[in-house]
Amino acid sequence: MGLFWKRKSGDQFVSLKLNEPLAEKVSGGQPEAEPPAYSRGELSAPSAPVAATVVEPVPAGTGPTPVPTETAKPKTPVAEPRPISASSPYEAAQTDVVRQKPVLTRSPFATSVLGLNLSMEELQAQEAALEQELSARFRRAVSATRESLSERLDTVFQGLKQIDENLLDELEEALIAADIGVATTQHILETVRRGVARKQINDLEALKRAIKDELLKILRQAEKQGVASETSIPENVSPYVMMIVGVNGVGKTTTIGKLAQRIKAEGNDVLICAADTFRAAASDQLAIWAERTGVPLIQQKQGTDPAAVLFDSLKASKARGSDVLIVDTAGRLHNKSNLMAELEKMKRVAAREVAGAPHETLLVVDAITGQNGLEQARQFLKVAGVTGIVLTKLDGTAKGGIAVAIAKELSLPIRYAGIGEKVDDLVVFDPELYVNGLFE
Repeated sequence: MGLFWKRKSGDQFVSLKLNEPLAEKVSGGQPEAEPPAYSRGELSAPSAPVAATVVEPVPAGTGPTPVPTETAKPKTPVAEPRPISASSPYEAAQTDVVRQKPVLTRSPFATSVLGLNLSMEELQAQEAALEQELSARFRRAVSATRESLSERLDTVFQGLKQIDENLLDELEEALIAADIGVATTQHILETVRRGVARKQINDLEALKRAIKDELLKILRQAEKQGVASETSIPENVSPYVMMIVGVNGVGKTTTIGKLAQRIKAEGNDVLICAADTFRAAASDQLAIWAERTGVPLIQQKQGTDPAAVLFDSLKASKARGSDVLIVDTAGRLHNKSNLMAELEKMKRVAAREVAGAPHETLLVVDAITGQNGLEQARQFLKVAGVTGIVLTKLDGTAKGGIAVAIAKELSLPIRYAGIGEKVDDLVVFDPELYVNGLFE
């Protein structure tokens, strides 16, 4: 599914314009042209420290060698003959060097966590390695669900040579035990029965493939309903407001910290709004994550109107030019109507200050809660206008099938999955990796 933070456009690899200074530095050719030849007035000033600011020392092999600062000063052209003829061995050598290592494929920022100091080939290799690692991590995260489901399926299929109603009844029990849900399980079994009747499914391996295909179809269909994305918001609308909702104990605070780190790492300015003023020490816990990730936090004393905290955060976010505002909310129980009314008030405040806000409302669901998480999602969908799900603790339960139940019954996409306790263990949910992890 990919990442969702590409607000700043016009760059080469990601959403930062870090390649532009290097392109300007080399665009004049070598040796340097006289000051009037520059296209920008500031580069023609001898005192401007262009080389010291833009081109930093880089390790050998990572990019073009920076030009010493002294060369930026005007000097009398006396040492070398100009122009160099086209047949000059010097020019031919330089042309060959440029052809072998195009300067625009690398960045002078060798310490960049975004990988801008790598060539295109290295970036592609790095991406492939990351995808392989993510696949392995997803497999580990759903291992408990896989073992439970596989064990039950093996028991169902053991000694059977044909597909009959008895087998389908036992298959139904296995799918429900994985928390895929009764309604979703019935839908899958109806698909299987049609396949058997048409002789498209005539052995156990074909049956397993049919189940996998149907699970994947359900998850992908939920994504087609519309996944919220910052790229759909006009450039002049800022900040992009994300509201995080959910009941107490599902990992909401941890999710906000991990999400802030992820978005910040992609080059965006992030601000966190601590609007959970109901629970004692809620802001303190969020402050720990804010400090750990280096993201500013707006908070007020306990008992303050959450809508007022949100209002202040929106003003601060616009004043500092933040790209993204992540809003924490009180852990509301889905049967508490007064707290739900408070959430509606916050939405009205956000919409008044920023066009279309909140642009995304993510419901955090603990995978361990199983079908109760589905009921939570139903209630929040009515009041909060939930646009997607963050499924936490996926690595700690055998009930990982809840992802399919939510996607099927509510048409809500699973946006992110928590697959561990580390700060980078919040990953974009990948339906194919998830389904493969359940069976392989």
